[in-house]
Amino acid sequence: MDKAAIQDIAARSIAVKQHFFAERAESVLAVGKVLSACLQAGGKILVFGNGGSAADAQHLAGELVGRYLVDRRALPAIALVTDPSILTAVGNDLGYDAVFRRQVEAHGRPGDVAIGISTSGRSRNVLSAIEWARANGLVTVGLTGGGGGPLAGLVDHLIDVPSTETPRIQEVHGLVVHLLCQIVEEDLVAR
Repeated sequence: MDKAAIQDIAARSIAVKQHFFAERAESVLAVGKVLSACLQAGGKILVFGNGGSAADAQHLAGELVGRYLVDRRALPAIALVTDPSILTAVGNDLGYDAVFRRQVEAHGRPGDVAIGISTSGRSRNVLSAIEWARANGLVTVGLTGGGGGPLAGLVDHLIDVPSTETPRIQEVHGLVVHLLCQIVEEDLVAR
């Protein structure tokens, strides 16, 4: 890799972000408002994904429980990717497709928000959890790319990045996580 290759990758990343926010900024705002309403009503956010999407799930939950830009009360958010005992027990006993669904069953209540993150929209364990969440009164959100795959048809709210390159999708997801946190904080601090 050389300087020109690095500049090309950076230019592609910027172009995907510009395209996404020119066309889909409203979807980010809508999901931010859904999160704010849930939290103001005493609900919680459950977020999950695999690999890099698991890292995004932890990032979102960490910013909500801790703080993003302002000091405020801790907000109830759980990344369902962080407990190896639960993940391995459920994976071993019920199958890997159940690792998130089982936790949504345990923690989710009607009115809570379940956020499934999958760059392809095809992760079976994410799909299973979202299906259960929707059938049981949770508000469902998908963060995807490339059209959203099967996840797009299962969620109440979709944030879909117009790219099929996993790194570019994840780069937008990282910015979306920050924007969601800022929307929530501004809504909660303003009230």
